[in-house]
Amino acid sequence: MMFISIMILIVAIALPSINRNISPNLYLRISSLLLLYTGALAFNAFYIQSIGSGIGIYSGLFQVTLFTQFFDIVIVLTGSVILIAWPLINHKFIENNLDLSEEGHNILSIRNYRIKYSIIVLISTLGSLLLVSSSNLISLYLSLELQSFGVYILASLYRHSELAISAGLKYFLLGSLASCIILLGCGLIYTFTGLTNLDSIYSMISVIDNNNILLGFSLGLILIFIGLLFKIAAAPLHNWAPDVYADSATIITTWLTIIPKISILLIFFEIQTHINLIENINLILEINPLNNIINSNYLNNSYLWSNNLLLISSLLSLLIGTILGLAQSKIKRLLAYSTISHVGFILLALAINSEQSIEALIFYIIQYTITNLNTFLIIILFGYIIKNSFRDLIQSIMVEDETGTENDINYISELKGQFFLNPVLSITLTICLFSMAGIPPLIGFFSKQFVLYSAIQNGYYFMSIIAIIVSIISASYYLKIIKILFTEEENTSEYSDKELKIINNLNSNSEIEISSTNSFIISTLTLSILLFVLKPSILLNSTTILSLSLFNF
Repeated sequence: MMFISIMILIVAIALPSINRNISPNLYLRISSLLLLYTGALAFNAFYIQSIGSGIGIYSGLFQVTLFTQFFDIVIVLTGSVILIAWPLINHKFIENNLDLSEEGHNILSIRNYRIKYSIIVLISTLGSLLLVSSSNLISLYLSLELQSFGVYILASLYRHSELAISAGLKYFLLGSLASCIILLGCGLIYTFTGLTNLDSIYSMISVIDNNNILLGFSLGLILIFIGLLFKIAAAPLHNWAPDVYADSATIITTWLTIIPKISILLIFFEIQTHINLIENINLILEINPLNNIINSNYLNNSYLWSNNLLLISSLLSLLIGTILGLAQSKIKRLLAYSTISHVGFILLALAINSEQSIEALIFYIIQYTITNLNTFLIIILFGYIIKNSFRDLIQSIMVEDETGTENDINYISELKGQFFLNPVLSITLTICLFSMAGIPPLIGFFSKQFVLYSAIQNGYYFMSIIAIIVSIISASYYLKIIKILFTEEENTSEYSDKELKIINNLNSNSEIEISSTNSFIISTLTLSILLFVLKPSILLNSTTILSLSLFNF
């Protein structure tokens, strides 16, 4: 469905007779509706009875389960919201009021960026959906690359910006290195097992007593894990993330921090869960102790290696994401380190790999998606408000300056005094930051509580103490942003003298038109964060059912 739609859109863009008559906003709306329709199809699959045990498709390359369908819905809904977020400002108003003799080439560039953006987002989303359902080493790697190449292009989409090109090139080179490591790991596993289907590999590993095969599987698994840790910007493989996030346009950073991470974390989860399950089965059955003693040792080592790797990465992510975040003055770099810290919590839940931790993992990913998405959408809105001079807006959209891309806020100090100009938006951002810090009764508090509870229940006391300490420390850099928001500035900037105006129709004044659709989205996400405590069963019941389905209850 998505593949055919992408092909149709590419043909429409390639044909001048069609492309000339379709506005860029319409491409974005069509792409967004396409994602929503895909989500509806994924939801409809819940009514298939046999899906509980999983349905293999395309000769076993992909497997459809309740778990994959649920996160397909999460991914397409998130992607749809991000697509809708682009046309915050009415560009038809700009085109009608701009002197084309002076800036005509800029308008053409604006159009081209927005058209390309929608297609690339769809391609990257398709890769994410395929990756979540992958059950074969070949489909896993190809889906990962389909997702990654879309993200590389997005990072460098603004070709007039030095910073955006630098971010895209850096991401491409380092991401390609990580992909090579993953491919090497897949090659090792195939070389020693002769299989590419993941279920077949798990079955072989659970019964075989060949030392070389088990060792090759373990080495391949470690290489795959290292490559995937890089892809999600987990410490100590995180160095690329702050630079890429800070130098890319905010709308692109929103995509980078959410969609690729969800799909890769789910692949992590699938591999770790199966290895843990095999280990538990071997320990329980012990059919032939004499033949399986070496097998058990090697398999136990394989599980311990992957488990310890996740724990070490979790510990470093928690510490580095918190400590280095304290020194940041740029808001997107700060949020990049915040993301690294959140990845630390998710990896801790992955390493524990119990029924409780899996439930906590699912809940944390959903909470992370909602909070991060809302935070970045608000920052995009603030960018339009602060840089609301008409001529400066055109220049910022076209990223022809050296200081930033699009209409981005670069420094935290740019938010100074915004509460007195836009109190509702400032309070909304404050709620999101409090949730990230884990302040009760917001949804972020409960996600951290569930992870810490599962860690304590399974004896991970040291990691629990570290996680609690870094949560307290990390609250300080969220409070720094809040303090600046609520600090009145004596001399108000010439670009910050107007309140946010939300209207539906075009007018001829110089105020910037903000889409009411985006206002509705931000309001809905904020209420989800704020009011979760009043009706938690809606989300918690879903996470519990998904967790139990993985254990075949």
